[in-house]
Amino acid sequence: MLEQPGPWGAKALTSSHLDPVLGRALEAAAKDTGVRIALIRRPGRHADRRMPASRRVYAAHVVPGSVWLHSASTSDPERLLDLDFAALGRGDHRMFDALLGGRPHDGDPLALVCTNGKRDRCCALLGRPLAAELATSGVEGVWEVTHLGGHRFSPTVLVLPYGYAYGRAEAHSLKEVLHSAREGRIVVEGCRGSSAWDRPGQAAELAVRTRTGEYAAQALSVVGTAGTAPRWEVTVAHTDGRRWQVDVAQGAALPPRPESCGASVLGSPARMDVVAVREVRMATALAG
Repeated sequence: MLEQPGPWGAKALTSSHLDPVLGRALEAAAKDTGVRIALIRRPGRHADRRMPASRRVYAAHVVPGSVWLHSASTSDPERLLDLDFAALGRGDHRMFDALLGGRPHDGDPLALVCTNGKRDRCCALLGRPLAAELATSGVEGVWEVTHLGGHRFSPTVLVLPYGYAYGRAEAHSLKEVLHSAREGRIVVEGCRGSSAWDRPGQAAELAVRTRTGEYAAQALSVVGTAGTAPRWEVTVAHTDGRRWQVDVAQGAALPPRPESCGASVLGSPARMDVVAVREVRMATALAG
């Protein structure tokens, strides 16, 4: 995540006040590495905001067991091209730290509110007031961010370091989410899942949390997904050795609705429905 004040276009890396040549180069460098690059800016007026001499940069890895959030500052965004994006995708932050002077983020969790109105105007109409409300109420770590996906759930928010996304967020509920994140816990209400997993895995992990009452952020991992659309069998594992098989089916959200604020045609966006959750009893082998 790179701080970039000013307006953002639909494809923000190449349609903002960031040099589009640099934006295209960053996109190419991150391709197929598992790294997603986003632009961030402080809440509030932005169209004519002066570029800061030093910009904030964050890198995060959200896979349970290897969760980290590091921060740095740079006056030269082109230095990001020297990063080893493949290593970042694997969860290795050493080059980020060495190149940019990065270190573990020791502040409050980050609340990244999607406000990319050129991608979908829902994000500007609903996201920017939420970001401003949080910031003016004294919540630390609030940033506006470029497209997160799932704009029909606007306002959408990604919470770091754990990487869980929330939809149709409100300030009072998000404050609870951030308080829980400070304590290493996840709030399930309003949660759209962890960005570490694909959509079936997101649905499966949240279903296990709801069933078991396990809210520790790094307690569960998706360790296997079998099948293809419209049905999957997902294996969710606990750090204590327990496992669950979760049947997930793809359905259609009804009744038909516009899939975004700018859509004029009604659609039936895909949804993930959890059909069954079964705890797997591990066989115990006795030797002797």
